[in-house]
Amino acid sequence: MGVPDQLAERMSMAEQHEYLRARFSRRTMIRGGAVTLGAVTGGAFVTGATAQAAVPTQPLSHTEEVDGSLVAPFGRHLAWGNDPRTEITVSWQVPVAVKKPFIRIGAHPWDLSRKIEAEVRSLYTPAGVGASGDHTQYYLHAELTHLRPGRTYYYGVGHQGFDPAEAHLLGTLGTFTTAPDRAEPFTFTAFGDQGVSYHALANDSLILGQNPSFHLHAGDIAYGDPAGQGKATDTGFDSRTWDQFLAQTESVAKSVPWMVSYGNHDMEAWYSPNGYGGEEARWNLPDNGPDKANLPGVYSFVYGNTAIISLDPNDVSFEIPANLGISGGTQTTWFEAQLKKFRASKDVDFIVVFFHHCAYCTSTAHASEGGVRQEWVPLFDKYQVDLVINGHNHQYERTDVIKGNTVTKKLPIGGTAYPETEGVVYVTAGAAGRSLYAFTAPDSYEGHLNEVDSVASFINTKDGKVNETVAWSRVRYLNYSFLRVDVTPASKGRYTTLKVQGIAETGDRIDHFTVARRAK
Repeated sequence: MGVPDQLAERMSMAEQHEYLRARFSRRTMIRGGAVTLGAVTGGAFVTGATAQAAVPTQPLSHTEEVDGSLVAPFGRHLAWGNDPRTEITVSWQVPVAVKKPFIRIGAHPWDLSRKIEAEVRSLYTPAGVGASGDHTQYYLHAELTHLRPGRTYYYGVGHQGFDPAEAHLLGTLGTFTTAPDRAEPFTFTAFGDQGVSYHALANDSLILGQNPSFHLHAGDIAYGDPAGQGKATDTGFDSRTWDQFLAQTESVAKSVPWMVSYGNHDMEAWYSPNGYGGEEARWNLPDNGPDKANLPGVYSFVYGNTAIISLDPNDVSFEIPANLGISGGTQTTWFEAQLKKFRASKDVDFIVVFFHHCAYCTSTAHASEGGVRQEWVPLFDKYQVDLVINGHNHQYERTDVIKGNTVTKKLPIGGTAYPETEGVVYVTAGAAGRSLYAFTAPDSYEGHLNEVDSVASFINTKDGKVNETVAWSRVRYLNYSFLRVDVTPASKGRYTTLKVQGIAETGDRIDHFTVARRAK
């Protein structure tokens, strides 16, 4: 994006943001006239933290007279609020500015009488910032609260001139189902590193067939920034990639809450000092993360008997340090408080943590992140985390049971881990759609076992890469895949289970194991 390479090497995300704004903002002012921070169309305004991250929007006089009946919403995606039993956000895009955007919602497709105004978050990218050209994106969000647990709702999104309640537009309706108010069996899916590709579409089609209650995306979402270093030198940055991604994902995300965490490819220097201004425009995630941490992708929610925690490893990454230390330690403090709270809760049996950079992986590309092992692995052990899901490395790899950085139990395909006494299982599920990486050891997966006693790898530390030979790499599969997790509650004192499966793009199962814990 125009910063000399030698200078960019020494610049934080905040410094690169200031460089870009200084270079391009004056050009925007001269070309477009006066602009206002956070200005949006449709009478809605960005507030709070989002307003601070928003980018001045150029005047839109050339779009103000567009006939709304000719503009169709696209890219619908759902996200839980702080309480999935009663809160959800419906988000979508429109290709041009529209008037009076809204959502309709009801218990039946013929009863959409409840109408709620939508919030508009416009995101402007000027020519010269990467390859985007002059491009304004319009993201709309409607936060729905006071819903009933375990209830299926119908919804339609629209604007002046486009009303989804009209008979000829009923085909545009979507549905979602809130979380139940008691522990019931459910399924969720997960992966990382998707982007836009044929393989990404194939995985989405298979995921929809699993009928998940929600989906976890462990960072590196659309790859608008293909370099992934959090640097303003990335001339390949293209904000329009997000339009493609959200259109691609809509087949699943319009009915399945698509819960994201942020990876290194999700830091975009132009929009805000922390690199997440673009993400704050596109997503509306739970807002229960650490205060004043500048990490909007850090949050938690509880579904049934399972607590899910999303972390931001850019804050602790030695490998890609653009945002290293941005939270000043508050993320880790918040994380431990969440673990302590959930372990003490009588309603929570399992704790699943997902984030981007890998704690344990033998990929020849990124391998393992020393910052994660230093900051968070001791907490995984201390609070007996049941499952850790990562992306970053574009392949499938699953560990044995690990505690204290040592294998405590070999976990063969089909085996069972008991985290209360044994340790943690880590899964890298980063083969969602982007080009694949490589292993130093042969593939070993269900039906094609090729086990080895040790694997040569490395870990990224504050002093650079350090070679290591590991014994914990149990399953390796170098092709496109995702995770399916089936949660089965149990009565007090009996074993409740997480049944985890690795599913290939072909539909074949490549791995399966069980995590079991005595129900509270």
